[in-house]
Amino acid sequence: MMDDDATPHPTAPNPAPTGTRRRDLLRGAIAAGIGAGAGLSAGLLASSAAEDDDAPHASGPDTSGTPATGRAASVAADGDQQAGIARPDTPQPHGLLLALDLPDVPEPGAADAAFRDRLRELCAGLGRSIMTLTSADSADTAGLLDGPGDLTVTVGLGPRVMAALDPQLPGAEPLPAFAGDDAVPATRAGGDLLIATYGSDPNDVHRAAHWLAEAVPDATVRWSQRGFRAPGSGTVARNPLGFHDGVIVPRGDHELAEHVWIPDGPMAGGSICVVRRLRLDTTAFAAEPVEHQEAVIGRHRHDGSPLSGGGPSDEVDLLAKTPDGQYVTPVRSHVRAAHPALTGSHLMLRRGYAFDDGVTDGTADAGLLFICFQRDLRTFVQTQFRLDETDALTEYVTPTGSATFLILPGFSADRPLGATLP
Repeated sequence: MMDDDATPHPTAPNPAPTGTRRRDLLRGAIAAGIGAGAGLSAGLLASSAAEDDDAPHASGPDTSGTPATGRAASVAADGDQQAGIARPDTPQPHGLLLALDLPDVPEPGAADAAFRDRLRELCAGLGRSIMTLTSADSADTAGLLDGPGDLTVTVGLGPRVMAALDPQLPGAEPLPAFAGDDAVPATRAGGDLLIATYGSDPNDVHRAAHWLAEAVPDATVRWSQRGFRAPGSGTVARNPLGFHDGVIVPRGDHELAEHVWIPDGPMAGGSICVVRRLRLDTTAFAAEPVEHQEAVIGRHRHDGSPLSGGGPSDEVDLLAKTPDGQYVTPVRSHVRAAHPALTGSHLMLRRGYAFDDGVTDGTADAGLLFICFQRDLRTFVQTQFRLDETDALTEYVTPTGSATFLILPGFSADRPLGATLP
C-alpha cells in the first residue's frame, strides 16, 4: 500500500464523506452512470490533487527550517492535534515506534473509576514529559544534550484499552485479519500504548522514546521498530522499491479536517493510526524490467508521474486507454487497486518509513513501515481488502507486523494529554 487509496471490500459499509472538490468530481463520475460492477473503474475520473487546496499541508506554522546552530527548528508539541502527524509538513528522516502492553486492562466495557483515573494520569504525565522534551531548555532531559531539534512525539492507545473504556469509542475496534496476516507473529501485532518519536537526529529519537517508556509504570515492550525516510518534500519520498510514495494525501487544513481528524465526541481532534510492517522483496522487484515495475505500480519510476499522463503530483486518469483499447494504467496496478474512487471512504494521510533489520534465517528483513492516519478505521480496512483482491504488488509484499491505535487529541499546558478520555 504505497500510493493512492482504494475500493471497498464487498461487505464493508461505505460512509459518505463530503467537502472536497476531488470527492465531488468522483461523485459526479459515478452519478453519470458510466459503467457498473467490474467496469465501474473505467467510468471514474480523478482530479488533480494539486488543485484541491491552496492551503499548505501542515496545520500549523512551517517549522522545517534549519537554524544557524545546525539543529533542525523545533516543532511545537501543543495544539489541537498532536505533532508527528501533519506537522512538521515534511516528516523527519528518522522514526521509532514503541508499542507497550499495560497491566490489568479490564474486559470491554468493564473499566472502573480507578482504571480510568490511572489511565488519565498516565496520559497526562506523558504529555508533561513531551512538553519538557521538546522545550528549548531540555538540554539535560533524556540525554538530549544539544536540545530537542525537530523531535516530535505522538501517543496513541490500542483497541484493548479503548474497548475497556467503551466498545463504541473510536479506536476500540481491532484490525481484521488480511491476506497473509496469519503468519504475523503476536510479538509484532497489537499493543496498548503507542509512543512514536520522530526527528532528524536518530540518537534523540531513540533516547526520547525509551526515556518516555521507562516512565510508564509496569508496562512491557510488545514490539518496537526503527525507520528511516529518503529525502523528499512534504509526504512524497522514494520508498524501498525506488518509486515515489505519499503522492495522493489530504492537503491543507480543510482536507485534514475532512479525512484525518475525528470530528466530534470525546476523541475529537484525534485520529486512527494503522501501522503495517511490510517486508518487501526488493531483489525480485528490481530484477523486473523497468516497464514491468511501472506497470505494477502505475507510475513512472523516474519522476512519479502517472502512466496516464500529467505531472508527478497528479492523480491517475483511470479512463485513459491505448489505441487498441487497453487501459494505460493496468487493471492490477497498485495505484488502480488503491484508488479512492470506489471506496466511498475518506483519504489517508500516509507517513511511511523504510526499515532494514538485517538478515533473519537467510532472508533480508527489510521493507516499508507503513503508517497512516484517518478519521475512521474503515478507510484503511476497505483499502486493504481491495489490495488483497487485485493488487499486483502483493507478489512482492509480506506482512510481518500489524497494529492500530487511537491517537489522542492534542494537548497543551492547560489541557492535559488524555483529558477527554471518558
